Amino acid sequence: MEILYGLHSVEEALRAGSRRFDHVCVARERQDRRLQDVIDLCRETGARLRFEPRDQLTRMAGTAAHQGVVAVVRAREFLDLEDILEAPAPESGNARTARLLLALDGVEDPQNLGALLRTADAAGVDGVLLTERRSAPLSPVAVKASAGAAEHLRLARVVNLVRALEQLKERNIWCVGLDERGETAYDSYDFTADTVIVLGREGAGLHDLVRRTCDHLLRIPMSGGVASLNVSAAGAVVLFEAARQRRSLAPAANAPAKPKKQKGLGS
Repeated sequence: MEILYGLHSVEEALRAGSRRFDHVCVARERQDRRLQDVIDLCRETGARLRFEPRDQLTRMAGTAAHQGVVAVVRAREFLDLEDILEAPAPESGNARTARLLLALDGVEDPQNLGALLRTADAAGVDGVLLTERRSAPLSPVAVKASAGAAEHLRLARVVNLVRALEQLKERNIWCVGLDERGETAYDSYDFTADTVIVLGREGAGLHDLVRRTCDHLLRIPMSGGVASLNVSAAGAVVLFEAARQRRSLAPAANAPAKPKKQKGLGS
């Protein structure tokens, strides 16, 4: 069993139905509309409720930042890469729309992981690839940092990210890495084809093999004194640029998109 804590984390897990709940504990001392909404949702979904002293919730969560609600849940079950690949392509109107995936190459900070998952959900990402080793687990801290968005995303664990990217390329999905040494500015790239955006580790960036596997490397032009952004901030910039380009195709939803031809696929 695992612990979830925080209003958004617990509420979104209840709404998504992605977890099996053992029970939900709420603080006796807190009485307000936001907590009552979670209580009402527990009753609607049949999750068992317990009313406990705030100190007990703090001991369960290991932090006082639980906002008066802690849930005991079954561990999240991750998908396989094939589950992501075999999922029906998203549609807009009567037309198929391009897939947008996110792959994280060893993001180790749970706050960054949570922030990226929150952005991925908001930007309409169809699936997220996480590595099994040397990456942050989907911990209560990460789930809370995602404001519960992690519960709505299709998440897959992969053993070898390079091999996973090669499998995506075999399915005609462009692999685009974000790297400060990239030759193309992120806002000059055409994201309207099937694309996986690959983000690297805090500070070190993409592993060499991952970098070489990508079809294209993009950079975010920087005007200040620092060379790069935090990975979660950089991810937000690029993911929302991809989302913006895809929204611009909405008026032509009845016709298949014809993205510009780009060199490098399958290389």
